[in-house]
Amino acid sequence: MNFKDLNLDEHIINSLQALGYETPSPIQQKAIPYLLEGRDVFGCAQTGTGKTAAFALPILQLLSKSTVHRKGIKALILAPTRELAIQIGESFTDYGKGLRIKHAVVFGGVSQLSQTQAIQRGVDVLIATPGRLLDLMTQGFIRLDTIEFFVLDEADRMLDMGFIHDIKRIIPKLPKKRQTMFLSATVPEEIRSLANSLLTDPVRVEVTPVSSPVEMIKQRVLYVEKSEKREALHSLIMEESIEHALIFTRTKHGADKVAKDLSRHGIKAEAIHGNKSQNARQRALAGFKDRSVKILVATDIASRGIDVDKLTHVINFELPEVAETYIHRIGRTGRAGESGIAISLCSSEELPYLRDINKLVKNVIDEMNAAPAYPSKAQAPAAAKSGNKRNFGKPVRRYASR
Repeated sequence: MNFKDLNLDEHIINSLQALGYETPSPIQQKAIPYLLEGRDVFGCAQTGTGKTAAFALPILQLLSKSTVHRKGIKALILAPTRELAIQIGESFTDYGKGLRIKHAVVFGGVSQLSQTQAIQRGVDVLIATPGRLLDLMTQGFIRLDTIEFFVLDEADRMLDMGFIHDIKRIIPKLPKKRQTMFLSATVPEEIRSLANSLLTDPVRVEVTPVSSPVEMIKQRVLYVEKSEKREALHSLIMEESIEHALIFTRTKHGADKVAKDLSRHGIKAEAIHGNKSQNARQRALAGFKDRSVKILVATDIASRGIDVDKLTHVINFELPEVAETYIHRIGRTGRAGESGIAISLCSSEELPYLRDINKLVKNVIDEMNAAPAYPSKAQAPAAAKSGNKRNFGKPVRRYASR
């Protein structure tokens, strides 16, 4: 199947071809026809499955073909983070070339002036984070009574970040007669309840990523004590000639420390987290995308929405406390059929986390060889499975893949 088989507008097809897109992803194949028919859709899909195009392309087409011309915002897309909102906006720019569809992106952390000016000039599609949207609604800059299409993206992340109450304040302002697409990677009870309140006779579309992390990503673990991690990370990047990597830490402070330490070693690195200004976050992300920044150090929440083509490495400087978060982290590499490498630095106190991760990924993580101080092949797996700190070896300084 190609995009022409989905009965998309010629302008949209031309834009997709210019971007090098020929074959729709599974969620695009399943969702686009229903959305073009006007159906509500409940999509269960993770980041990296092509879900943005799954809702952006039908919205662009339906708006461009509409014979009803009236003022006001016609499509609202809610996203949990600034970065994801910006990327959705970039997608509308890329896909909508040649169409007279105007869009704007609004989010907090920056002056609202340019955002309100764009809205006052008139927009068809509004991409927003919940907090800033409510602020602008309260100030009278935004009305939602003309909305025809509503997309709630990454609903489970909205729940995790505490935005569900904001969403419940926004929903009553929407027209009851509208088309809705609801997207979530997981479906806990509260998300299912929210979906039921938003959707009318929905079609459920469920897909998995193009390739699972276990299949397409080479996963490795390096056992090194907490006090030695920064030195180990520097040596790892240099000795493995890593040119482009996303590094995860558990805290904002930790992200800053890692980035500064790498910079002191002459490795261009930037940190991205919630305490950074929006301009600083955008500069860091832009530099990482154009590869003028070699290493981006991020916390889990700040990393949502980061989508970088051909990212070769993800490094867990600290293992996540929740095993499922590990899957989300390493899924930033190995996308769209590409291979990738995920390396985790595991201290003795993190062995219980590694044990849980190993259960989830079925023990496909390889131990890395190192100097003689490295725990033996018998000790390392035993330590990982038992969480026994006494089996942990001394710090290591030189590393090579097995």
